[in-house]
Amino acid sequence: MKEETKKWLDYGDENLRSAKVLLDNKLFNSCLESVQQAVEKTLKAVLVELGTKLRRTHSINELVAILAENNFHVDITVDECDLFDSIYLPSKYPLGSILPDFEPDLQVCRQCIAAAERVRSSAADILKG
Repeated sequence: MKEETKKWLDYGDENLRSAKVLLDNKLFNSCLESVQQAVEKTLKAVLVELGTKLRRTHSINELVAILAENNFHVDITVDECDLFDSIYLPSKYPLGSILPDFEPDLQVCRQCIAAAERVRSSAADILKG
């Protein structure tokens, strides 16, 4: 495994661990921000390992599509990709025009953490070759 790949995975794994700590403390918005970052960094790790040039994007849909174009698939649904994409800006910047139609809560945080864990497992399978 490339050293750069390992760094992306390490950062993503730390984000996922952070999301769980934040969830335990009912810090739902911060949990979602961390879990979105975990998924993004995990997907970017796989792209780095495959030698794919990284684009400057935070879109989970876009990263999953790039992997699919290269015949690699991770265990994430279209709805989950859309959810993660809806989280990025609102979790970072409370701008009135982009706030989501929902308030972060325990259920959505658990759903996102479960999806992130599946993505991490899929990435591990891809990286094993």
